[in-house]
Amino acid sequence: MRLTGGSDRGRRLKAPRGLRTRPTAAKIREAIFNILGPPPEGAVLDLFAGTGALGLEALSRGAHKVVFVERDRHALAVLRQNLREMGAESRSTVIAADVCSGIRRLAASISREDRFSEDRFSWVFMDPPYDNEVGDILAELSDKDLLAGCAVVIVEHDKRHRPPPSIGGLFLTDHREYGDTELSFYRSGRS
Repeated sequence: MRLTGGSDRGRRLKAPRGLRTRPTAAKIREAIFNILGPPPEGAVLDLFAGTGALGLEALSRGAHKVVFVERDRHALAVLRQNLREMGAESRSTVIAADVCSGIRRLAASISREDRFSEDRFSWVFMDPPYDNEVGDILAELSDKDLLAGCAVVIVEHDKRHRPPPSIGGLFLTDHREYGDTELSFYRSGRS
């Protein structure tokens, strides 16, 4: 598995052994970043981060800060190793928690104005296990004051688990299919 663009293009990423972590395929990562274009001013949030491939790709392409949320200890070890080897530790934060707890921690930190609160998130990547119900997570994300007005939330899923067309302040604006993998792009309704 390698990064597909930016200053670290071609850099090899580590992945945990076994089938518990399913990294986003290189062709899909490349498609996502071709659709999104250059990184925004705000921070990037990588939910269900796994190896960190999406967030690391964003850092390689110029994002100034990425927050990774992952709960699996094997994936966390590999993610931290990938960050070290890429020299990206100073531009990243890793939250070892399930996604809903991570979102709540981020929301609480914004109200306390601590280390996570420098930016609202302009890009949010969600690559959950395909049997995971993303509607609840989208609702939680929408309810918290975490998203910039121009935020884009990208959800990777399969055909059997399509997320809703809108939820809270998030609205489906684009949908792409890549074989069995699909991407749904949501925009924040905040201005």
